[in-house]
Amino acid sequence: MTVTARVTSRDVPVGDLTFRLHEAGTPGPEAIVFLHGSGPGATGLSNWAQIIADLGPRFYCLAPDMIGFGDSSHPDPAPQGMAEFNELRTRALFGLLDVLGLDRVHLVGNSMGGSIALLATLRAPERVGKVVLMGSGGAPDMPTSPGLQHLREFYADPTADSLRELLRQFVYDLAPLSERVDQVVAERMSYVVRADIKRSHAASFNMEPPRRFFYQEELATITNDVLAIHGRDDQIIPLEASTYFATHIPNASLYVFGRCGHWTQIEYPEKFEYLLTEFLAGAL
Repeated sequence: MTVTARVTSRDVPVGDLTFRLHEAGTPGPEAIVFLHGSGPGATGLSNWAQIIADLGPRFYCLAPDMIGFGDSSHPDPAPQGMAEFNELRTRALFGLLDVLGLDRVHLVGNSMGGSIALLATLRAPERVGKVVLMGSGGAPDMPTSPGLQHLREFYADPTADSLRELLRQFVYDLAPLSERVDQVVAERMSYVVRADIKRSHAASFNMEPPRRFFYQEELATITNDVLAIHGRDDQIIPLEASTYFATHIPNASLYVFGRCGHWTQIEYPEKFEYLLTEFLAGAL
């Protein structure tokens, strides 16, 4: 029988902001911060609940609701555009680490969370151990998929049916995950209806300000070990994005899941956990 850790949640003030922090395991030097992706109603738990419970017996696992998501602070007025909002999220993340007394952590970022992991690594590489990018955003010259367009424009039809259809595009095969997806829909809809969630979503996906891409020259400066993970059949972010990161980050490797969409950690949790633990142990 697999031993799992209890997941707890608390509010952590960081200056004028507050993080809702979900955590598992015993605080210690081997800490992993899991950064969730964007999308209506996204939270740390909706992306990472099983993973941090499973890995809690071995690592100190933290999965915050990022600023502008879930039960963390929603700035008003909010930064406009994903680039400026992610800069704020990155600064706030380092503030959270300071409050928690964590000098150095491993980062695991899914989609938007991958972009924040890259921003954090470029800003303060000495505070970052190893980095896992899962279907990360931020690669230049990538086409906008119908799934990503649906995510951006979700509030044109903010219904449970629309959210279920969006999440269907996150996975390769909905059938074995239908119960889990229905659970995520129910959890996220309780957030979707909130005015502060809608405001932060609109600010993040304001497409007028310039977008933030990571170009070859700055990726070449990253000396941290990086593992790019991607679902071959991802309908949100194309596989070519992770190929780009793995090609231009010097100490990067790429692992591709076949028959997998945008949620590798939900579609193949055991394989994902194995890859992560082996990567952190230096076996990959």
